[in-house]
Amino acid sequence: MRANYIFTSESVSEGHPDKVSDQISDAIVDLFLSKDPEARVACETLTTTQRVILAGEIRGQGIMDTDGNWAPGIEDEIERTVREVVRDIGYAQDGFHWETLTFDNHLHGQSVDIAQGVDAGSDGSNKDEGAGDQGIMFGFACDETPDLMPATLDYSHKVLHRMAQDRKSGAAPFLEPDSKSQITLRYEDHKPVACTAVVVSTQHKPGFDEGEKEAQLRDYVKGVVADILPDGFLSDETKWHINPTGTFEIGGPDGDAGLTGRKIIVDTYGGAAPHGGGAFSGKDPTKVDRSAAYITRYLAKNVVAAGLAKRCTIQVAYAIGVSEPLSLYVDTHGTGTVEDDALEAAIRRIGKLGGLTPRAIRTHLGLNKPIYRKSAAYGHFGRDVTGEYFPWERTDLADDLKAALA
Repeated sequence: MRANYIFTSESVSEGHPDKVSDQISDAIVDLFLSKDPEARVACETLTTTQRVILAGEIRGQGIMDTDGNWAPGIEDEIERTVREVVRDIGYAQDGFHWETLTFDNHLHGQSVDIAQGVDAGSDGSNKDEGAGDQGIMFGFACDETPDLMPATLDYSHKVLHRMAQDRKSGAAPFLEPDSKSQITLRYEDHKPVACTAVVVSTQHKPGFDEGEKEAQLRDYVKGVVADILPDGFLSDETKWHINPTGTFEIGGPDGDAGLTGRKIIVDTYGGAAPHGGGAFSGKDPTKVDRSAAYITRYLAKNVVAAGLAKRCTIQVAYAIGVSEPLSLYVDTHGTGTVEDDALEAAIRRIGKLGGLTPRAIRTHLGLNKPIYRKSAAYGHFGRDVTGEYFPWERTDLADDLKAALA
């Protein structure tokens, strides 16, 4: 590992077209899980100028019967949910308006071929529920921030989240919903010590691209960044790129089509850790793309929180229809206080986890609940645990890990 380097991560706001799609897809997951905690959902969303289109596969009590017929009233609930998401984000523009956009629903029943391999005992046996798909999933944690996240991504998220709060509260009425950020930090001896560059591109009201209004917007952005970054990180040498292309009035799905699942690096670790390739939003927790990525983050975060490493990457792998993971891999990047294989063995010995099967993961983390829309903007990781939300961010396994190593 290099000790000294410069690294960058980006974030996008809740008004970015891809994030609009993610939030709609996860709002549909929440809607269906609120009706049936065992619902199967794979919801993809396309957003473009004045249009939202849903497609995918679903199954669940009170949602759709075995013949593919919608339960009474559910189609109206789906459309109402979509429009509420767009309204809450703040889109009431000519090119994308929550009330007047065209909505198309192409969701349909889940394939019986997939169901027979995934459902517990669906073949008449006593087998455990299988994974909803094959694939590899990674979790990561490091001690760069109190959230145990890479600092470049953590600060990128927080800048845009603050801007969205100010836009909605009226503190920054010149902002519109679509924005992006990048934070570049210099690392010395593996620790972030200075910010070398900041990029923020934000949609704005007419006129805030010139003169005094442009200066007002620039000063506002610089103030937000200064509040978020640690003292001393900004200096006269920090390079600023605020709306570097100039005018940014046309944004969101009117400026660029959005799709569910296109911001997987923003959603996870900002490029500071590997990614298995599977997106999260729009998927119920039987899909290990989502639930296994959450459990590996949970495990990696607890390893670091327990003081067993400064950095930790964990990988698991699954086969569709098979309950047990094919592999478990731990890498503490030379920062561990014990051997990595000892951590692998300790994780397998923790009884309260119940294993790493899809059902065990959902049971331990309580994932069969409508908790996902909040995760669909500003990152799935490094978030505050509030009530039932973000249970994979808890550090309640740290003592169990240390005990398992004793």
